[in-house]
Amino acid sequence: MKTKTLVIVLLGLFLLSSCSAGASAGPTATSVDVGAIQTSAVETIIAPITQTAAAVTPAPTLTAAPTNTPVPTVSPTYAGTSTPSTCDNMKFVSDSTVPDNTPMTAGQDFVKTWKVLNTGTCSWTTSYSIIFGWGETKMGGLTTSLTSVVAPNTEAEISITLKAPTKSGTYHSYWRLRNNNGYPFGTNLSVVIVVP
Repeated sequence: MKTKTLVIVLLGLFLLSSCSAGASAGPTATSVDVGAIQTSAVETIIAPITQTAAAVTPAPTLTAAPTNTPVPTVSPTYAGTSTPSTCDNMKFVSDSTVPDNTPMTAGQDFVKTWKVLNTGTCSWTTSYSIIFGWGETKMGGLTTSLTSVVAPNTEAEISITLKAPTKSGTYHSYWRLRNNNGYPFGTNLSVVIVVP
């Protein structure tokens, strides 16, 4: 064991002496700019992060709106919206059949008819329809096209075929008119029935 330790110590001394001998005979060391090394290291780390951020987040582009032109706002199109013009409009006048809270037997078929007034400036054509707006149930009702043209400032009766639910309760269903461009318009048309 002592022999091994002695060999290791001698080897270490030999290496040390050769290093110091080489140092005196070799070229002199140049000075190192620590600041440059730190800057290079930071740039190496930051550059990929910056490139990744640029690829993920596009730079915002700003566009200026003309000062003379107002920007129009458009309502989203779903059963609760209105037409973005005065061309199509409707006012509920009365229930022609099945007034609200009418008792119905379970599963009974019936026709609901409303009297309405065209308060818009455009005629309703047969490409206009009655659509389900919202409520507890559609009562089996389907989107139904109008059967005749309705001129502005004219009253008309519009109808839809429905079916009472089979369980007891009070049921609410709301319907809308929709124009040929798919915009619902006018007041809500209600169906409220009671199944004992």
